[in-house]
Amino acid sequence: MLRKLSILLIVLSLIGGVSHAYGWALPSLRWFFEFGDVTGYMVMGLGFILGVALLVFGGKDIQWKPMTLRKFQRFKSIRRGYYALIIFSGLVIIAMLDQAVVGKRALVVNYQGEWYFPAFQQRQYAGVDFGQENESEANYRELKKSWKSKGSNNWVLMPPVPWDPVLDSQDLVRISVEKRGDGKYYRSDQSKPYSGNAYTHYEEKPEQRHMMRRFRQGVQMGRSDGYDINGDPVIREIWDQGEMISRKLLADLSEEEFDQARSTPLESILYPALKPDLKNAHYLGTDSRGWDILATLYGGFQVVLKAAVIYLAASYLIGLSVGCMMGYFGGKFDMITQRFIEVLANIPFLFVVMIINNRLEPEQRTIGVIVGVMCIFSWIGMTYYMRTATYREKARDYVAASKLLGASAFRMIFQHILPNVISTVVTLIPFSFAAVTTALTALDFIGFGLPENYPSWGRTLSDGVSNLDAPWIVSSVFASMVILLLLITFIGEAVREAFDPKKFTYYK
Repeated sequence: MLRKLSILLIVLSLIGGVSHAYGWALPSLRWFFEFGDVTGYMVMGLGFILGVALLVFGGKDIQWKPMTLRKFQRFKSIRRGYYALIIFSGLVIIAMLDQAVVGKRALVVNYQGEWYFPAFQQRQYAGVDFGQENESEANYRELKKSWKSKGSNNWVLMPPVPWDPVLDSQDLVRISVEKRGDGKYYRSDQSKPYSGNAYTHYEEKPEQRHMMRRFRQGVQMGRSDGYDINGDPVIREIWDQGEMISRKLLADLSEEEFDQARSTPLESILYPALKPDLKNAHYLGTDSRGWDILATLYGGFQVVLKAAVIYLAASYLIGLSVGCMMGYFGGKFDMITQRFIEVLANIPFLFVVMIINNRLEPEQRTIGVIVGVMCIFSWIGMTYYMRTATYREKARDYVAASKLLGASAFRMIFQHILPNVISTVVTLIPFSFAAVTTALTALDFIGFGLPENYPSWGRTLSDGVSNLDAPWIVSSVFASMVILLLLITFIGEAVREAFDPKKFTYYK
């Protein structure tokens, strides 16, 4: 088994690095390059080195202890936990298929005898590459309808859910926003001052924003962003009570050039929430932004998985190390570390998140940053368990015998004590996964989570609560949360029961 895992790790690392170098974007493997090519290649290199090390030094197979095998059997005998693990594993595999399941890019395009694979390539094909008039990225949904209606020999194969999780809307409504006699801005169909975002677009490229402005009670407030005709940010303004406080150029473009560009009048863009519609592949409907709910739920689950991996790795590494050292060394080290933990534990987590989010630009609030803030506090609870368990193990005879044989403190902690208290860690992992899921959803719900270009269950839930006349929004998110947390809870209970050290404990 260990040999197979090491070979798989080597193969995946090679495929990930080589495919990215040749311009391919393979499901899941492309995630490692989201933080830059250097980071992606480093991860692939570390995976390759780890695989080779396991293959050379790891032996042919993992030698499980009889007690561990009995624990596995006990877990398997707890049916609801075992089946919950199978279902959860299936969901993870589906999530790892990534753009092969959900996305607006076609899986395969056959055009004039040539084969294209847009979903699996880093390159973006323009509409003119497939006979469309626009020079922006091809709209493969419209391309499929057009070729089908014309009876063309060309064809398109779309993913089962042909919508991106974010920023992919189709049925929009444009309503003009105008300035009236009192100096405030109103939507043309309303008598109350307008609150929300309003946009201008380039006349020669109507799908491209020229300026995005924010209004509160009819007065321009906050940040306004200007974009060039290619969609790159070029101007950033700060407004307060209708007065411009500052204006900053973000690119090599003169203010006169930007201001004189021909743009459409100011308008509010609305996306009416659509009911579930099989014909247009909106299987769970859309939200008030026009985003497909099933695609958003899928992307949100992927975000949860990524965040959980980072969260568990960081918090458990710190918590295990600090807790074991506190229990093993004791004395002044234990006392000083305990006082530091007590101070840290009394800092309000939500206030820290709000302060950090307020200081960061939206594009800087990545998964790594949000989960990093959560990890500042998450390791504290782990230290209590590990400190107590290490104190207990340190008093046993095998520790004294190892000391007499000259074992170092590092070897004593990580090779002798830690393997004997690891059952505590295993039982806590499912519940930590549930904690990061609910924390991310809650932060996004109150507006202090990930930016808009990340799919979010919390933001969709907030949208559903604000639009109760479209019950399919809130019910879809609520059902997804309940199912996921139930699966994790069943797995956690089964693991806790299976690894219970009491010999005659039975799960009922």
